[in-house]
Amino acid sequence: MRKRYYKIGGVLVLALFLFILLCDFIISSSAKGKTFSDPNEIPKNRVGLVLGTSKKLIGGLPNPYYTYRINATIELYKSKKIDFVLVSGDNGTRYYNEPNTFKKDLISKGIPSEKIFLDFAGFRTLDSMVRAKEVFGLNNVTVISQEFHNQRAIYLAEKKGLNAIGYNAKSIIGTQGLKVHLREYLARVKVFIDLVLNIQPKFFGERVEIK
Repeated sequence: MRKRYYKIGGVLVLALFLFILLCDFIISSSAKGKTFSDPNEIPKNRVGLVLGTSKKLIGGLPNPYYTYRINATIELYKSKKIDFVLVSGDNGTRYYNEPNTFKKDLISKGIPSEKIFLDFAGFRTLDSMVRAKEVFGLNNVTVISQEFHNQRAIYLAEKKGLNAIGYNAKSIIGTQGLKVHLREYLARVKVFIDLVLNIQPKFFGERVEIK
C-alpha cells in the first residue's frame, strides 16, 4: 500500500513539474519577438508603462531591479520611443508608495512631471495591465521591466485586449537573480489560474486620459 502511495505521489509531483514548464513555455513563446533590449530597434508607442518595485531591499540596500527600470525608462524617453510614462505600482500604505518614488527619480533624471502619470493601484501585474486599458484608455503600450517580467506582462495584456511590447531593463545575475527567477515560475502558473478564475483588479476607478 505504501509503495502505491509513493507511486501516486511521484506521478503528481511529475505532473506538477510538467505543468510549471508548460506555463513557462507558453508565456515565453507568446512574447517571442515582442521584447527588445536596444532602444534603436523597438517600435515607438505613445506610452511606456513601467512596472513598479521597491526602491530598497529589505536590508536597506538599493534594489537593482528598481534602478535598472528607472534607467530603461530614461533610455526610451530620451530615444523618443515613448512620449509619456505611466508608472504602475503598489500604494498599499501611507509609508509605501512605489509610483511617487518612481516619479521623483524620473523627474530628477530629466523627464518632465507633466509627462508622467501614476497608477496607484497596480498591486499586481494583472492589475497593471487591465487598468492600463480600462482606466487609462490604452490600446497599445510599451512595458518596461526585466525581460522575464515583460514576457508575463505581455501575455496578460494580450489576454485582456491590450497590445503590448516590452523594453527589457537590465537583469540581475547571481543568487538574487536566481531567487527572483524561481519565483517567476510560480508567478507564471498563477497567471493561468487567474485567467481561468477571471480574477479582476482590486480597484478600477474613474477614467484617466493620458495627454
